[in-house]
Amino acid sequence: MEQAGAIQGFIIMFQQGGFWVMPIAVAFAVSVALVIERFIRLFGHYNVDGTSFMFEVQKYILANDLDGAIRVCNGAGKAALAKVIKSGLQRASRDQSQIQNAIDAASLEVIPKLEKRLPYLALIANIATLLGLLGTITGLIKSFNAVALADPAQRQAILSAGIAEAMNATAFGLVTAIFTMVAHSILSNRATKILEEIDEFGVKLMDLLSARKYRHSSEQE
Repeated sequence: MEQAGAIQGFIIMFQQGGFWVMPIAVAFAVSVALVIERFIRLFGHYNVDGTSFMFEVQKYILANDLDGAIRVCNGAGKAALAKVIKSGLQRASRDQSQIQNAIDAASLEVIPKLEKRLPYLALIANIATLLGLLGTITGLIKSFNAVALADPAQRQAILSAGIAEAMNATAFGLVTAIFTMVAHSILSNRATKILEEIDEFGVKLMDLLSARKYRHSSEQE
């Protein structure tokens, strides 16, 4: 019963918010769609436990089983770190500069995917705030016009409607902006964490492959 009353109250607030509530609702819907898509990508497809993943790769490299290390990368699916490490492993028989170039090229390929659409969330948060402010201004203008021009019998009702429009537009704009900003911060932090792991474990891979080559050369001598 309380839930139905809350929903009905929300609908009434939405109806009282005036014209500018509709663009805010569109901005909110777009924000939710982008947030869901980015959460699926950054916390699912592109994400992997970097420490555990690299530990498995390291075991195979130390055992001189590069094919096994590549299989670990293939098993990680679309994970960004796995793609970068795999590129380095596939050049393991070449010199260090070529391995580094392969890692850098793979990193440049995955970075745009990690940061894709994130700037739009910051833009939507700003737009929602400004639309709420615009709704506030138009609502107050209606209120002032009511005081100056309306019939005394209708003045109170028009004044109340204008104030309600101003407050509700502000509230919807701020709710949309706050949700979008929080989601943007969480997603940006996740993307940054993945990029930091790529840098960290890319360097570690170079060290492991260098040690492997040195060990292999020593055994041949």
